[in-house]
Amino acid sequence: MKYWKYYLTAFAVILVDQAVKLIVHYNMEMGLPGEIQLVGDWLKLHYTLNPGMAFGVELGSDYGKLILTLFRLVAMFGIGYYLYYLVKHRAPKGLIWCIALILGGAIGNLIDSTFYGVWFDNAPYGATTPWFHGQVIDMFYVDIWEGIIPNWVPIMGGRPMSLWPIFNVADSAIFVGVLLILFNQKRFFGEHDGAHVAHTSMLEQEKGI
Repeated sequence: MKYWKYYLTAFAVILVDQAVKLIVHYNMEMGLPGEIQLVGDWLKLHYTLNPGMAFGVELGSDYGKLILTLFRLVAMFGIGYYLYYLVKHRAPKGLIWCIALILGGAIGNLIDSTFYGVWFDNAPYGATTPWFHGQVIDMFYVDIWEGIIPNWVPIMGGRPMSLWPIFNVADSAIFVGVLLILFNQKRFFGEHDGAHVAHTSMLEQEKGI
C-alpha cells in the first residue's frame, strides 16, 4: 500500500480531469457562445482546444504534434518510475505527493493527445493521422487583464496584450505539484540528502568500511 496510495492519487487526478473534460465537451459550446461566468468577469468556463503545449505553444513541422505526444508518453513512464524510486528510498512524503499530482496531470493531458483525435475528431486540419494528434481540452479561463501596453515600455510598448491563461484540471495538478516543490526545495531535497548521507555513513561504520 505504501506505493499504491500515491498511484491512486494520480489516478484520482486523471479521473477528475477526464470527467470535467467530458462534461465540458458534451454540454458546452466552444468559444464565446458557450462561455459561463463563475466568479464575476475574471473566472469563467470557456471551452477551447489547445493543439500544443502550455499557452498553445506548438512544435514546428508536420510531425511536431506527434513528437510532443511521444515525449509526453516517455515522460509519463519516467515520472511513474521516479515516483516508485522516491517511495522505495523513503523520500519526504510531501515530495512524493507532489510527484503523484504531476504524474496524474501528465497522464490526463496525454490521454487527450493520444485519443481525442479519434474519439472527438479534434485533430488539427491536415494531421497525418488522428492518433496521437488529439487536441487538449481546456476550460478554466482566468481573465486577468487585456489592454494596450504603455508606449514607454521597451519593445512591447503600444501593442495590445492579453493576460488570460486557460487551463484544465491536469494543468492545475502539474502547476500545484511543481510550485510546491519549488517552494520546498530545501525541505524536500536538502534535509533528505543529508539524512541519506548520514544513514549511509552509519551503515558503512557498522560494516567496518
